[in-house]
Amino acid sequence: MPAKGKHRRPKPQRFTRSIAVAGTGGAALALPLMGATGAHAATTTSAPEKAVQSVPAAEKTASEKSTAAKSARVTTYSVKSGDYLSKIAEEQDVTGGWKKIYQDNREAIGGNPSLIHPGLKLSLGEKAATSGTDTTKSSTSSGTSSSSSSSSSSSKESSATQSADTTSTSTGYGLPVTGATIGTGYRVAGSMWSSGYHTGVDFVVPTGTTIKAIAAGTVVSAAYDGAYGNEVVIRHADGQYSQYAHMSQLSVSAGQTVTEGQQIGLSGATGNVTGPHLHFEIRTTPYYGSDVDPVAYLRSHGVTVG
Repeated sequence: MPAKGKHRRPKPQRFTRSIAVAGTGGAALALPLMGATGAHAATTTSAPEKAVQSVPAAEKTASEKSTAAKSARVTTYSVKSGDYLSKIAEEQDVTGGWKKIYQDNREAIGGNPSLIHPGLKLSLGEKAATSGTDTTKSSTSSGTSSSSSSSSSSSKESSATQSADTTSTSTGYGLPVTGATIGTGYRVAGSMWSSGYHTGVDFVVPTGTTIKAIAAGTVVSAAYDGAYGNEVVIRHADGQYSQYAHMSQLSVSAGQTVTEGQQIGLSGATGNVTGPHLHFEIRTTPYYGSDVDPVAYLRSHGVTVG
């Protein structure tokens, strides 16, 4: 029996060796597999890296194209009843405000930016798109020259618009409305007025036109006042008072300080009127009956009227 036991022991040893061999074989097999996997991983990783590197450039190009498309977008707006340029500019979020709209549509609007009518088609954003195209192409000195020429042209148009506004920044005085003509003049006789004559001047403007303070001052009153409808009276530094009547909307209140050119309301046809306009007076007191020639007053402060 012991002899037999001696002959049996090598079997486990051979089994152990076979396991070792198998283990070694497994390791040997594993090593090439691991090496192959590593090689495969190295090969497949290089392509995604290049793809990842190319993605930002592709996204950037797409973003640039999207931005260019937005900047080149032109919107056509149809004027509605009660519209005016500053209102359209605010509602449509137009960069540059009403002056930008007027500049881009001057041919369609005409010489008076306040006289727009329902159904008029306005282009919003057209000039901005053209400017963007010029900027893209201006990579050479000739492009720079073209851009300079465009800027010069814009400056001239801006100067023309400011001239049309006839707002004198050097004197601190300006017109109460932009580009309007005078309908009924000062001291025109008539039985329709309780004093027997017209105590101010009427600027012919459609309802909704921006009314501006002619100079800096303090609002004395801003309320409805019988035949004058919605009116604002402002006291100025020289002791004189300006009155704005028949407004459809008031933008200031009594006691408020205003600056030259600041919006104080919108024109309308409230009170005793036959149609929309701005009745404008200059007074020596806040009250009716103390009127002086408003046109002469404005001209004495360097403002061109009519």
